[in-house]
Amino acid sequence: MEPGAPATVSDEIPTDPAHLSPEWLTAVLRAHGGDVVVERVTATPVGSGQMAGSYRLRLDYRGASDLPSTMIAKLAVGPEEHRSFGSGAFRNEVRFYRDLAGTLRVPVPGCHAAVVSESGSEFVLLLDDLAPAVQGDQIAGCDAERARAVAVAAAGLHAPRWCDESLLEVPGMALPTDEDRALMESVLEPMAEAFLARFGDRIGDRERAAVGWLVERAGPWLVTPPRRYSLLHGDLRIDNVMFAPDGSVTVLDWQTITPGQPLRDIAFLLATSLTVADRRAAEREIVADYHRALAEHGVTDYSAEQCWEDYVASLIQAPLIIVFGAGAAAPTERGDRMFLTMLERAATAIDDLVPGALS
Repeated sequence: MEPGAPATVSDEIPTDPAHLSPEWLTAVLRAHGGDVVVERVTATPVGSGQMAGSYRLRLDYRGASDLPSTMIAKLAVGPEEHRSFGSGAFRNEVRFYRDLAGTLRVPVPGCHAAVVSESGSEFVLLLDDLAPAVQGDQIAGCDAERARAVAVAAAGLHAPRWCDESLLEVPGMALPTDEDRALMESVLEPMAEAFLARFGDRIGDRERAAVGWLVERAGPWLVTPPRRYSLLHGDLRIDNVMFAPDGSVTVLDWQTITPGQPLRDIAFLLATSLTVADRRAAEREIVADYHRALAEHGVTDYSAEQCWEDYVASLIQAPLIIVFGAGAAAPTERGDRMFLTMLERAATAIDDLVPGALS
């Protein structure tokens, strides 16, 4: 398929790894330029995705092939209503790999196939297997050096499309409008109430205050025109990063891409992936390193002081994604622990850096 062509296929797209048959895989790989015949495949679950499933495929080909013998298949799984809820996110991730990744310098997996249904409720990505790299653990968190590596890598996402008006012409990539604000506000308050009710007395006063601050401030914040914008990951945390033994990182899970203030990614990363003590000790230096990486990628007329101010102003990204993420994902024990841990860290960051926000 040519870049920019509709990312759809007419054949049924699997929503169960058992349906990733040799015949289906042969057809989709050949449609994406692979001269292969898959004879056998086995699928093993990997990762801890909240909205989609990921599986390591071991592929046996007929004859020699330039394609790898293992790939990661990411696909929409679960009941139709759950998949329908995630359809916009699924379209986003296919769009990212097909149309946007090649314009950026952020490290991402190679993509061998990307298909999505007309409804968006079904999709499959066939991606490079990054083993022996390992996925970050959001609950355990990471040290400052790993967070720094992710932040510097994110500069390769933000800088190439920095204030690039053509980005806003990509379908689905417009900046938020008043209609978007009205829609968000119509669902945010009930989702916040459901979040607080779901976690009950497991949430402390500071965390409850952070959710209340989110509901109060999110609408005006969403539609305030950013002085600087770029393509955002939107959910940049270490669960969505693979860490290789040599210290390099690869960023995954591009379902929440959106144009906006780039520091939203950095604020969410540091506020939720570092322990409170590590964030307090290292965040200014990490933000400074991110700023230097932006300059190395060609961003000009943006001072280190402006970058820090944008970081602090973007901390609302953390409770926003936590509340919406908890509402969108199927509840699991690990997921609940993750959201609670992230909110505790993020609420402390807001209390530390945004005077009076939680009082």
